[in-house]
Amino acid sequence: MTHGRGSQGPVADGRHTVVVGGGLAGVTAALALADAGVRVTLLEGRPRLGGLAFSFQRGELTVDNGQHVYLRCCTAYRWFLDRIEGAALAPLQDRLDVPVLDAARPAGRRLGRLRRDALPVPLHLGRSLATYPHLSLADRAKVGRAALALKGLDLADPALDTQDFGSWLAAHGQSERAIEALWDLVGVATLNAVAGDASLGLAAMVFKTGLLSDPGAADIGWARVPLGDLHDRLARKALDSAGVRTEVRTRVTSVSRNANGGGWSVEVPGETLQADAVVLAVPQREAHDLLPAGALDAPERLLEIGTAPILNVHVVYDRKVLARPFFAALGTPVQWVFDRTEASGLREGQYLALSQSVAQDEIDEPVAVLRRRYLPELERLLPLTRGAEVSDFFVTRERTATFAPTPGVGRLRPGARTKASGLYLAGAWTATGWPATMESAVRSGVGAADAVLGALGRPRPQHLFEFEEAA
Repeated sequence: MTHGRGSQGPVADGRHTVVVGGGLAGVTAALALADAGVRVTLLEGRPRLGGLAFSFQRGELTVDNGQHVYLRCCTAYRWFLDRIEGAALAPLQDRLDVPVLDAARPAGRRLGRLRRDALPVPLHLGRSLATYPHLSLADRAKVGRAALALKGLDLADPALDTQDFGSWLAAHGQSERAIEALWDLVGVATLNAVAGDASLGLAAMVFKTGLLSDPGAADIGWARVPLGDLHDRLARKALDSAGVRTEVRTRVTSVSRNANGGGWSVEVPGETLQADAVVLAVPQREAHDLLPAGALDAPERLLEIGTAPILNVHVVYDRKVLARPFFAALGTPVQWVFDRTEASGLREGQYLALSQSVAQDEIDEPVAVLRRRYLPELERLLPLTRGAEVSDFFVTRERTATFAPTPGVGRLRPGARTKASGLYLAGAWTATGWPATMESAVRSGVGAADAVLGALGRPRPQHLFEFEEAA
């Protein structure tokens, strides 16, 4: 085992919590508990922290396994960045501005933009939608009416979770083109599902919160450094300073209640840890396997929470081919393209990362097939690629990148508390109200920490993220 002990955190009392899982949910829970003076051990099976938002080396490149972004409305993740002193490394846009290229349109007429003005909701998007070239005049008018209807939905209504977003959009006058060029442009990237396969409840939450709550809510932020610098290096530094014992390469094999009812035993190879409380911050299927009998009324529901893949295509050119930091695309298999040159450490040429959500049909395709598919598409979208040499082409695959946001998934997502006293759940898949995002992961970690602190009778740290009244 490897570990780090810090000396700058608050003085811990005798209460001990074990957090299983070193993704964003587990790191958040560990930091929140340590900040409250609880003694914490964080266990992670991988050799690094960060869960599914991590980096690795490929020659001279530092590669993120996938492109991750967040929005200004992701207040919990922004709190997390502040807590690990990483906010300056993942800045937000001053104002929402998304270039959208339609490969099916003639050259010179391909670019549209989704951007906001400094006006109150919903006028902040009015000019952008009125001039958005990828929709007809009739579609633009109908989009506005659908947005107002969406704004009127009650997110607390459980019936929304039983409906699919695509049927709701069709019932509100949205054409197939409007769904492709606007609703799915946003929804596929945030939900990892097309409208017809997504819960209306989750989709309404995304659009109401991101586009219809505050003028700046959808401003986009992303890391200008490798994700590992944030979610592993800075997170580990923060954990050490808070006094958390962090163990990587340490896979938990079982979690069981002690026979005398006095706490929990957590088994790892070569050691049994004793704890007053345990937070399982692992994927739903791993949580199912570790949960002791009776911890949930219907543990099999965790296995009913589906998963959805994301494919990332990485292309390194010998010269600069893209002048903007990112763009979204229509009329092509390409979805979102980001310039990762500076963050990766590439010294010559340009490195583009294509983020491909809803990748069920492509996730197992051979690299050669994907190369033949995507390089010509990039040539259609970016004329400067036609004379450029491809110096590297590779893919990263996350087969279980997110939980599937299908209709009915809401009833399957458990809260932080289990029926077993002292055992708690965290993870983006738990009942945060958000889809599977970094924001959801951090919120779940805060929620689990709150539950532990309540059970241990410890006060909440003053600086800990505060949930909004509507959350």
